Amino acid sequence: MSDVLDGDIVLVSPADRGRLESTFENDDRVTVRRVVEPAEVSRSIVDGSSTSLVLELDDPETVQTTLRRIDPVTTSSSVLVAPKAGSEKLAAVAFRNGATDYIVEDAEAPTGDRIVDSLQRRRAATDPAVGVSMGHAVENDERLFERGLPEEAFVIDEDGTYLDAQISENASELYSFPAEDLIGLQFDDVFSPTVASKLHECVTRTIETGEIQSIEYTAQTAAGARKFEARVVLVDEERRGDRAVVWLARDITDLRAKQEAVRSRQERLERINEINEVIKEVVGTVVESPTRSAIERNVCERLVESNLYRCAIVGGIGQDTDVFYRTGRGGTDPELESLLEEDLGYETVIETAEARTFSNGAHGYQLPESLGKTEPHLESNSAIVVPIDHDEVVYGVLVVLATRANAFGSRERECFQLLGESVGFSINAVKNRRLLFSDSVVELEIRIDGGDSISFDLTEEYDCTCSLKWAGVTTDGKTYQYVVVDGIDGETVRQEATDHDSVQECRVIHDGDRRCIIELRLVESAVRALSNLGVTIRDITVEDTVGTCILDVPGEADIREILTTLGQIYQRTELVARREVDRSIRTTAQKRDRVLDALTDKQLTTLRVAYYGGYFDWPRGSTGEEIAAAMDVAPPTMHQHLRKALQELLREFLEEGTKADFGR
Repeated sequence: MSDVLDGDIVLVSPADRGRLESTFENDDRVTVRRVVEPAEVSRSIVDGSSTSLVLELDDPETVQTTLRRIDPVTTSSSVLVAPKAGSEKLAAVAFRNGATDYIVEDAEAPTGDRIVDSLQRRRAATDPAVGVSMGHAVENDERLFERGLPEEAFVIDEDGTYLDAQISENASELYSFPAEDLIGLQFDDVFSPTVASKLHECVTRTIETGEIQSIEYTAQTAAGARKFEARVVLVDEERRGDRAVVWLARDITDLRAKQEAVRSRQERLERINEINEVIKEVVGTVVESPTRSAIERNVCERLVESNLYRCAIVGGIGQDTDVFYRTGRGGTDPELESLLEEDLGYETVIETAEARTFSNGAHGYQLPESLGKTEPHLESNSAIVVPIDHDEVVYGVLVVLATRANAFGSRERECFQLLGESVGFSINAVKNRRLLFSDSVVELEIRIDGGDSISFDLTEEYDCTCSLKWAGVTTDGKTYQYVVVDGIDGETVRQEATDHDSVQECRVIHDGDRRCIIELRLVESAVRALSNLGVTIRDITVEDTVGTCILDVPGEADIREILTTLGQIYQRTELVARREVDRSIRTTAQKRDRVLDALTDKQLTTLRVAYYGGYFDWPRGSTGEEIAAAMDVAPPTMHQHLRKALQELLREFLEEGTKADFGR
């Protein structure tokens, strides 16, 4: 090989490929003296010369065989591995067998330019005293990191001493000193004792087993703590009398951060799915659970059984929005009751009907410090307070605590808000169902002194009496009350109501000299609040600024809750009497006979002729005049009989023992 000039290249390439030969064909910087196949490579090619060899090979086994034939460690020649498609395994094999550089083809960084640059650096930086030639593992190419190839390459002996170090320009920004300054240092000089011990164990394991080892570790860099992943490969020959390894490392900080973000998102989705399952089960308890207590107990059990939350507590609402313990899971009743005594903004949650979150992390309000100092099995880092509400009535609060910081993000909060509404709906349905199917009820008489609504002010100003005739909710959710006022005319009532703070709308239905019927829509309605508690209003009368409510409730009803609901609207309420009343049950036949007995023969005949004659169809089968002609009466007479008959029917259906009845 005496005719091979300094700086010339010998390409080692398969016979059917010569991409690098064509690359350097018109390149004045180097001359390709020969292209040989791997089987033709021998030690004589590099003996006694500084010829550079470039292995244009992709197969790790072929690269290993070729490098062993020429033994680049004992020669001054540069030996580069430049595959078309690189791999981590190929890089490890190259450095383990003494290659001085490893260069992967990339469109944005021409392989020829990078080979020339590598040769120039090799001539400038080779230090024979080190006795190890390794090269730049993945020289200054950020795209190689995207391929999963190393950014750092070291030769390290069995004592943990750096024998050689090559770091890409991209990775070198993390270091406060040049890579060559690492040579001669040990793990203990670079890392903390704990990390150094871990890395040294990996080197020992590689040498003892001869197998490639993987390890992750944290290193302090100029950019702070960074995570690295390394592949550790045994070097077959001893270095300075010691066994050694090639250490290929890459920065995986961003990769692990992305993986953690994906894992966190997956956990959030799992929590949301878990909460959705809880909501489905809660709705199912409307049929399965006969009482409010059963619903609340099931919710707490399901949340704690999910293993997502430390404990769950349901609190009722007492006077002045005080919260008292009803049930809970995740601890003993005394322990959970003590947790409920913490100030978690219950009053605000009740007033706004909006969930509130607390955390030791970044989300929500700061969690009270005392919650983090409880018994270990109750220690928490996040909490959420959820209103249990339905149709503007708050039945209580659900308090859920978790050990995770930031456990209740915006999506979880939305799910819990819906959960609170679902529980409120279930409680309302159970209350109404119990009253509907009960054979006996409890009659409550409640006194209200000096309310702020229009009825109280009218009785004080005009010495009149106001009585609720009926109240109901329209399809758009508005609550209307029909009130009879005795002792004053309708126009006076309308004028007073126009400027009253408690009134949103007022319309006179019937106006007499000293008696009228008005339609009211109030800003805040006790009628609606009571009905949402499963209460049937028998009568409400206001006289001399004192209101009297007669209510029917189930025998096991929470009377304190009813008084609390009224107390949130009227400041002074008092239970006057509690009486158990048997509810009379009529059969369908008995109700039919009652209606028929209330109608005269002419009214019943008119009703039947109109019904069968198609008067109530749309479009009508008969006009009023045709019905009157069939009965041989004048049209006004027919309409009078028909209206009275319909009135009796509607009275039996709508006014049988109730003044306000929602949901039935």
